[in-house]
Amino acid sequence: MSWVPVIDISSRTAPAAIAEACERVGFLTVVGHGVPQQVVTDAWSTSRAFFDLPLAQRMQVAMPRPGYPYGYSPVAGESLAASLGRDGHPDLKESFAIGPVDAPTHTITDPDEAFAWSANLWPAALPALRPAWEAYFRALADLSARLLRLMALALALPEHHFDPMITRHTSAMRALNYPAADGALPGQMGAGAHTDYGTLTVLLADPVQGGLQVQSAGGAWHDAHPEPGSFVVNLGDAMARWTNDRWRSTMHRVQVPSGRRQSIAFFHNANWDAVIECIPSCLAPGEVPKYAPIEAGPHLMQKFQSTVNTY
Repeated sequence: MSWVPVIDISSRTAPAAIAEACERVGFLTVVGHGVPQQVVTDAWSTSRAFFDLPLAQRMQVAMPRPGYPYGYSPVAGESLAASLGRDGHPDLKESFAIGPVDAPTHTITDPDEAFAWSANLWPAALPALRPAWEAYFRALADLSARLLRLMALALALPEHHFDPMITRHTSAMRALNYPAADGALPGQMGAGAHTDYGTLTVLLADPVQGGLQVQSAGGAWHDAHPEPGSFVVNLGDAMARWTNDRWRSTMHRVQVPSGRRQSIAFFHNANWDAVIECIPSCLAPGEVPKYAPIEAGPHLMQKFQSTVNTY
């Protein structure tokens, strides 16, 4: 049995179960989510097809320069442990990422925010990928908004407390392909130990190969075993700061698999200028906030840029 609890978010008891999972683990596996299976299948199959393209065709949509947020990143193009200031081997994975799929409806004056709305790069060799991914991105954005409403209830807040903070969210989506362990360096990980940066992450994980591990508060590593038809959800740093660490942004990693492993991660973020500050109800009597208020965008940018390797 997985250490990560399974929660039916269509249940009336979901907020209470979410509260317990977010305090104890910071991870949950959600079922009853309502995302159409065909949308999931199309995103998964086109992701696999992309990584099966010849390298030359994948490189046609390579990130045009180090630090560009979207496009293809080859094996060893990132070191997630660096987001925590740690040294180590580059991560043994390749990825393809996109950002917002709909044009912004507001005026952008901050060049860093404009960077988060950079153009997506779509592979000409695989025209089915764009419509599949855009549909999946929108479906996961909707799911994330519904999860945040359940989380608001779990925190004894009004259901729509977080809604105004995600109307212009700069979420990103990334497919990851982990090659088999052949050739891995000693201590090299598929994805180094890290926390995520935004509000929450919704992961469609390979149920066959596994590899995702979650760290307990005591430092032990636990395997996460995705249920068929589920998503694995984890909290990001923004939620930990909102709750004064009452809820956990949990360290996690991916071991180098014995065989090929694939996943798709949807990284949900707040609006660029949303202020992440302690929710007063998350403070015990006499307790003070652990973190100064911070805007979501600059926090996200600093973390992202620290992970990039040149290639």
